[in-house]
Amino acid sequence: MKLSKENKSKFDKLGISSFCELALIIPHSYEDYRIHDKLVEHSSQLIDATVESVFRGPNSIQITFFVHNFGHTLTGVLFRPKPYMMHQFTVGSRDYYYGLIECKVGQCSMSMPKKITSVGSITPKYKSALRSDVIFRLVTSLLNEDVLVEEGLPQEIAQEVLKLHFPRDEVLESKELHEDTLYALKYTELFVYMKQLSAKRRYFQAIKSMRATYSSWLKTLPFKLTKEQINAIDDIKSDFAKDVAAKRMIVGDVGSGKTMVILAAAFMMRKHRSILMAPTTILANQLFEEAQKYLPELSSVLVTNKSKKVDLSEYDFIIGTHALLYRELPKAALVMVDEQHRFGTQQRNILEKLVSSGERKPHYLQFSATPIPRTQAMIETAHIDVSLITSTPFVKDIDSRVIHKQDFKELLLHIHEEIEKNNQVLLVYPLVEHSEAIEYQSIDEARGYWEKNFENVFVTHGKDKEKEQVLVDFREKGDILVATTVVEVGISLPRLTTVVIVGAERLGLSTLHQLRGRVSRTGLKGYCYLYTNQEKSKRLDEFVKTSSGFDIANLDLKFRKSGDLLKGVNQSGSQFKWLDLAEDSEIVKSIVS
Repeated sequence: MKLSKENKSKFDKLGISSFCELALIIPHSYEDYRIHDKLVEHSSQLIDATVESVFRGPNSIQITFFVHNFGHTLTGVLFRPKPYMMHQFTVGSRDYYYGLIECKVGQCSMSMPKKITSVGSITPKYKSALRSDVIFRLVTSLLNEDVLVEEGLPQEIAQEVLKLHFPRDEVLESKELHEDTLYALKYTELFVYMKQLSAKRRYFQAIKSMRATYSSWLKTLPFKLTKEQINAIDDIKSDFAKDVAAKRMIVGDVGSGKTMVILAAAFMMRKHRSILMAPTTILANQLFEEAQKYLPELSSVLVTNKSKKVDLSEYDFIIGTHALLYRELPKAALVMVDEQHRFGTQQRNILEKLVSSGERKPHYLQFSATPIPRTQAMIETAHIDVSLITSTPFVKDIDSRVIHKQDFKELLLHIHEEIEKNNQVLLVYPLVEHSEAIEYQSIDEARGYWEKNFENVFVTHGKDKEKEQVLVDFREKGDILVATTVVEVGISLPRLTTVVIVGAERLGLSTLHQLRGRVSRTGLKGYCYLYTNQEKSKRLDEFVKTSSGFDIANLDLKFRKSGDLLKGVNQSGSQFKWLDLAEDSEIVKSIVS
């Protein structure tokens, strides 16, 4: 794309870098500068008129026009006129004027008439960082079918979008965008976005490329992996065979068996060394225990803040928390990050750099237990490869219910029954301390009731420095855990069968699903109660009918709109003006495939 210095400066002011992006700055209205022979009320029109008289009042000017194209007189009114406006209306002069025409009791007037020189066209009006006339000239001089097609936009899409900038009659007749035009805008918007994502992707030579195999390891497992686990492992196997360092995100639902995919990747890399970073000591510990159990032939080591300093170069598989970032790390051919969204981009980059070798980079795999909508996964593939694990090794039996104040006695009965069976209960509260803004109890207000009426009650929250130890103690000897969403991901609680989420309507559906995923991890019958003061909530009613995390993600998208994939996740709004990821999956497929 070649631009003059002046036009480049205009593009910068508009915050765009391509002709397709310019095409997306569409007019907010049109002014019809063609001559018509009939007056239309409540509309802006052009008149061919001779000024018959001018009356100047204290705050207005009244002009009597003889309108040649209508064949009768019309009064023009200027309110609070600026000095330059006085000179536009000379008695006896004939010119073209444009303004809004209104009629009352047989008298018609034109408010704020302005003199027009470019007659005979429909002129688009724009709202942007540039003046409307400036952007109009920019569009007229630069935008055409050839430049849009050259940037990769299909011809029919380019033609449809251009109709908005170079309008014909039908644009004025309809207040709504035509279906084909709306499709073209959605397509162009996603097309531009995908190009921006692709531009962010960087390719580096891999520290180690190899034809790996894992079939011998599969035979050692006491269970069979699911088809989707195998598919994800095969994706990673293909990545390892390439000279380019892999960048892959493996997204799996709660309990879908991502741990076995992590272990398979470490097995395939074997003596070339793998490093895995997990967000909490508990999670790192669990992964280390699994590695020792299912990868006995690999020498594994656990690195936390409390670990003794050892020579890490003696190990094949290094598992740790962010404490890894402060250790001398040996070169590793594979870096993995579990629950990647719990780490900042900077932390993930530091880990990658610590084990890089000059221009060569390790293969990089990130794992997430937060399912994303399939449409989003397709879009993500522009800058990172994505594998989805949508099924689980066994189907969880969890009853989900929306409950209210009147159901509290029944809930208490259920909690007593579960504790008698040696099962555990999780109570999730929205806040740690009391707040006037929220009509639900906080942990501080509620804990007294639970501690008084039940034994073995444990309490923790996000700011609690001892939260990891509290969770470990609860797992061993607790009956009830009172907490915030700190337990959303992480620790495995085999005896946990019930979760009660207070003020459930305040949380996103994906968060609710993560919390529900804490229960019934070992096949026990599970229960999820969503406590709300709202009489009706369509979101919660839809949630309790749905068990798949990926279906939940699509529901979340429908109710809350998508986040911004390019700049980070912003769940409450969308970076797309036209495209709706919940509704427009066909457009996504047409661009991605």
